[in-house]
Amino acid sequence: MIRFNQVSLMRGVKPLLENVDLTLNPGDKIGLIGANGAGKSSLFAMLRNELHPDQGDIDFPAKWRMAYVAQETPPLARAALDYAIDGDVNLRKLQAELARLEALPESEQNSEENGIAIGEVYSALADADAYTVQSRGEQLLLGLGFTLDQMQQPVASFSGGWRMRLNLAQALMCPSDLLLLDEPTNHLDLDAIIWLEDWLKRYTGTLIIISHDRDFLDEIVNVIVHIDERKLKRYSGNYSSFERQRAAQMVLMAGAAEKQARKKAHLESFIERFKAKASKARQAQSRMKALAKMEELAPLRAAAEFSFEFREPVSAPNPLLVMEDVDCGYRSEDPVTYETSVKTIVHGVNFSLQTGQRIGLLGVNGAGKSTLIKTIAGDLTPLEGTATTGKGLIIGYFAQHQVEMLRHDESPLWHLQKIAPTVREQELRNFLGGFNFPGTMVTSSIAPFSGGEKARLALALIVWQRPNLLLLDEPTNHLDLETREALTEALAQFEGTLVVVSHDRHLLRATTDQFIIVADGKLQPFDGDLDDYKDWLFQTKLGKGTDVLPAAGKDNKTAYPSTSPVAPPPAAPNVEKRDKRQEAEARQRLSAQRKPIENKIKKLEEQIAKRNAQKADVDAQLLEPTIYDAANKPKLKTLLADQAFYTKDLEQLEGEWLALQEQLEALV
Repeated sequence: MIRFNQVSLMRGVKPLLENVDLTLNPGDKIGLIGANGAGKSSLFAMLRNELHPDQGDIDFPAKWRMAYVAQETPPLARAALDYAIDGDVNLRKLQAELARLEALPESEQNSEENGIAIGEVYSALADADAYTVQSRGEQLLLGLGFTLDQMQQPVASFSGGWRMRLNLAQALMCPSDLLLLDEPTNHLDLDAIIWLEDWLKRYTGTLIIISHDRDFLDEIVNVIVHIDERKLKRYSGNYSSFERQRAAQMVLMAGAAEKQARKKAHLESFIERFKAKASKARQAQSRMKALAKMEELAPLRAAAEFSFEFREPVSAPNPLLVMEDVDCGYRSEDPVTYETSVKTIVHGVNFSLQTGQRIGLLGVNGAGKSTLIKTIAGDLTPLEGTATTGKGLIIGYFAQHQVEMLRHDESPLWHLQKIAPTVREQELRNFLGGFNFPGTMVTSSIAPFSGGEKARLALALIVWQRPNLLLLDEPTNHLDLETREALTEALAQFEGTLVVVSHDRHLLRATTDQFIIVADGKLQPFDGDLDDYKDWLFQTKLGKGTDVLPAAGKDNKTAYPSTSPVAPPPAAPNVEKRDKRQEAEARQRLSAQRKPIENKIKKLEEQIAKRNAQKADVDAQLLEPTIYDAANKPKLKTLLADQAFYTKDLEQLEGEWLALQEQLEALV
C-alpha cells in the first residue's frame, strides 16, 4: 500500500500540503482531483522521487514497478512502434544482453558458461512475453488511434499531441504495479478514450489518475482523493459519488457552524450582561473559558463557482446552411511544378442545418470530423458541390487553432477591443470579469496564462459576437472540471444551433439531442446514444479483446489476457432515412410551445431566489439574541409576520414552478 505520513510540501513560498496522512490500498484505482495549482502534479513528482517532501515521508513497497507518462518526446528517427515497445525497459535490457552474448567471439560463445547465460536470457525473455511484444505493441497503438503505416514512421514526424500518445503507449507497455497518469485524455479523441477506459478497467495494479473528465473518472476509479485546503481527503467511490458525499458534508458542516454561531452568540451575550455582576461573576468566568476553548468551525469551502451564458443571437436564419453533394478535403500546390493535388476526406455530403438543432458529431480518429467542421465554418472551400449559407448567419467557431492564434504578448482586454472597438472599456472589463479575468489580469499579457485560461479567453471572444451557429471542435481541452461544467451549462441554455465534436461525454449528453457520424468517408445519421457508439466502436474499429494489458500478478510477473484476431469491420450502424424538413418543422413547433413555459419558469425562479434571500435575511435577524429583548418587541412582531408571509409565498411559488415543470415534461 501507499502511505503518506505527516507529509508537508512547499513550492517556493506557497504551501501545497500540510501534515497530510493518507493510505491507499493495493489495486485501488484512484482519481486525484483538486483546483489548478493545488499540488496534483507535485504529488506525482513526490511518488516518482523527483521531489521530496519538506516534512514527513511517503512509503510504498520498494519492489513495486512504476510506470508514468514522460512529458518530453525527443525527435527521434526511431519508428513509432519500436519507441512504444521501448516502454518495456526490462524486455529491452534482456534483448540487449542476448545480442551481446550472441556477438561474442565463437570461442567464447561455445563455452559452457556462455551457453548457460544464453539459456537464462531466453527463459527470462519467455517470461517477459518477448515473442508477442510486436503484436502487443501494434494492438496498443491501434487502440490509441495509429494506423499500421504510421507505426513505421519516425517519432520525429509526429506532432506534439501524437508524440504524447506515443509516451502514453510507452507507459502502458511497461509492466507495472503502480501506474501514474496525468491528464491522459488531453490529447485523445473519443474513440481512443473509450479504448483506454476499457484497458484501464482491466489493469490489476494500483492506478492514480489526474483527470478533468468526469465520465472517464466515473467509469474507472473506485477512490477519489481530493486536494483541498492543503489536505488530502479520501472518498470511496467514483467521481459522481464524491460529488454527492461532498455536498452532504457541506450541508452538515454548514449546519454545525450555524449551530455553533448561535451558541457562541448566546455565550457572548451572557458574558456581556453579567460579567460586572458579583452574583453572576463565577458563571460569566466559566462561560468566558468555554468561549475561549470553542474551536472555530467553518463550513466546508465550496470551489469558487464559475459560470457564464451565451447571449441571445441577434437573428436566426432558417436554414442556416445547406450543403449539396459537397466533397470536403484539402487542395495543395507543388512548389516546383505548381500542379494542384486534391485529397478528399469526406465526400458526397448532403446536409442542412436548421435553427435549434443540437448535433454531436461522432467518428473515429482521422475519419474527417475536423475537416467537415472547417468546411462548415468556411475555413476550407468545398472541393466539389455547393454550400449555401443563410442570410444573417453568424458562426462562432472554437477549435485548438483559435487558442493558438491569440496574441501572447497582448492582454484579454486588447483581444476584446479588437472586435469591439467602439464599446466602452468598462463594459468590456465587466464582460471579461464574468469569465474570471479580474483586476490586473484583464490588462496583463496572456503569455503566462495556463492552457485553460487561454481557452476561456477564446470562448469569451466567441460569446461576445452573439453567434447563431456554434461550431465546437474539442472545446474542453485544458479546461478544469469547474470550467467544463460552466461551459456545459452555458451550452445547454444556448438558444442557437450547435454542432460539437468532443471527447467529453458528459458535455455531449447534456448539450446535444442527436448524433451524426463520419464513417468510411461519408456523413450519415447515427441512430443511438453514446453507449451504442461505444458498442459500435468495439464491434468495428477497436476490436474488443485484441489489446494487451500489462499488469502486476501475484508472483510479480506480467500477466496478459489472451488475444484474438480483429474481426473485419461490419457495416456502419443501422440508420434510417428521415425527412429532415418534417423533423425541423416538428422541432420548431415544439420549441414554440416550450418557449412561453420556459420564460414563466425563469421568472418564477427569479422570484423564488428573491423570496429565499428575503426569508434568509429575516431568519438571520431572528437568530440574534437581542431581538427578543422587551425593547425590540415591535420589531420582533414584524419579523415574525414577514417570516410567515415569505414562507407561505415560497410554498405558492414553488407549487406553480412544479406545475409548469410538469407541463414542460408533458411536451417531450
